Amino acid sequence: MKDQSDQAIQEIVIIGGGTAGWMAAAALSQKLSGSGASIRLIESAEIGTVGVGEATLPQIRDFNRMLEIDEAQLMARTSATIKLGIEFRDWGKTGDHYIHPFGVHGEPLGDVDFHHHWVKENAEGRAADFGNYSLPIEAARKGRFEPPSDNWTSPAHSYAYAFQFDASLYAAFLADYAKTRGVERIEGKVTTVDCDTESGFIQSLTLESGQQISGELFVDCSGFRGLLIEQELKTGFADWSDYLPCNRAFAVPCKIADGVGPYTRSTAKAAGWQWRIPLQHRIGNGLVYCDRYMDDQDAVDMLMNGLEGEAIAEPKQLFFKTGKRKKLWNRNCVAIGLAGGFLEPLESTSIDLIQSGILNLIALFPEKQCAASDVNEYNRLMNLEYDRVRDFLMLHYVLNQRDDPFWRDMREMAWPDSLSEKIEAFKRRGLVPQYDHGLFQPASWLSVFIGQNLVPETYDPRVDAMSDDARTTALKAMVHSIDTRVGDMSEHLSFIERYRAAYSGPAGDTM
Repeated sequence: MKDQSDQAIQEIVIIGGGTAGWMAAAALSQKLSGSGASIRLIESAEIGTVGVGEATLPQIRDFNRMLEIDEAQLMARTSATIKLGIEFRDWGKTGDHYIHPFGVHGEPLGDVDFHHHWVKENAEGRAADFGNYSLPIEAARKGRFEPPSDNWTSPAHSYAYAFQFDASLYAAFLADYAKTRGVERIEGKVTTVDCDTESGFIQSLTLESGQQISGELFVDCSGFRGLLIEQELKTGFADWSDYLPCNRAFAVPCKIADGVGPYTRSTAKAAGWQWRIPLQHRIGNGLVYCDRYMDDQDAVDMLMNGLEGEAIAEPKQLFFKTGKRKKLWNRNCVAIGLAGGFLEPLESTSIDLIQSGILNLIALFPEKQCAASDVNEYNRLMNLEYDRVRDFLMLHYVLNQRDDPFWRDMREMAWPDSLSEKIEAFKRRGLVPQYDHGLFQPASWLSVFIGQNLVPETYDPRVDAMSDDARTTALKAMVHSIDTRVGDMSEHLSFIERYRAAYSGPAGDTM
């Protein structure tokens, strides 16, 4: 067996801090502990981070567990609240509302998926609202929360939760974590990138101060600039603006006025949508829009006039283009976060895509030569992840029934074949996408399909093996069981206070 020590990567350089950079630094420092590899992160205090994303998906808890982070401490340090799902208002047509939960609707009956039974009951006027069969939806509506049960046979096992937190505080939390595990932070701006003339691999970076930083693996977390992956390596960008044309946003925090529920809200507007993300100390708000349908002044006025409480900062404008790099791993450079791509934050996928990029890098962690098989597999996995997130985000837009010009155009645009096939399969037969690799599973697709008024034309014929009375009784029992369970849960804010009490340190202390 060959000696692998000469090929082991010993110098890792991360460009950029923020959520992406410090998540990468924390995970790599934990996974490479004891290997002898050095990890250096270069960031400049003069270069700001986007710092808008404050809502997460349940997978963030897996990432935190991997790092052995105490959840109570995390919530205290990041002003976090619980998130059970996302409420969508006015997305089907004005006046509609539904919640995409982190959990299932109902339970199978006679080996047939629940939604097929619901379709028949609904057609005959006997079904409750689809959301009534989901425990996390009912808990979100009533402002209640308790952690899921460990008993897999319990209805309280059928859901998950995530966090709504201050992303800048999360980055600072992970920076403390990483630095205590040997990560070196270097202040400065990169002015020159030196590459090997034969391989094209990046060899070193020169900072404005003149300091030279050598490396064997470079992780580009430089944001939209893509300092290494694009400006230096000319990787190329796959522009998805035709599919997801919103290209601007305003963001502003405000004081809490209407309470802090365990869910995020997205409200459709004339040329885009508005988010509401409740934290312990404030509400995060933003308006995402397409400048072909709305000018900047109208957008900022719409946002500021719709706040529930007093603004506590000036609105910040953001510019972006949806899409991804043609390769997220090119030569010895891996792009993580905005450096790799951007899909609007409609389903809180930004941090999850960072997490996916980091975990795939760890799983395929290379030797110095960065074997083509590892690079190609990484890009295959990340391309699939981005494609499936793109399709799911598009689903919200193309299923609208609104009359605004923006929404009509979104409904009538060309769809990727991968999305058209999923919609047609559900419309005709109630079939829901299922795959081993990909973020959004059947429960998520069902939420949007039915929430935006697409009900299947037919149901699984095995549904008719059950009598109508037995089916109706079973569905009523599900609703009753969920109501009972939710009634026993704590108020959301009471849970947070109790959970925070488990962590004795102040919110701003260091690790």
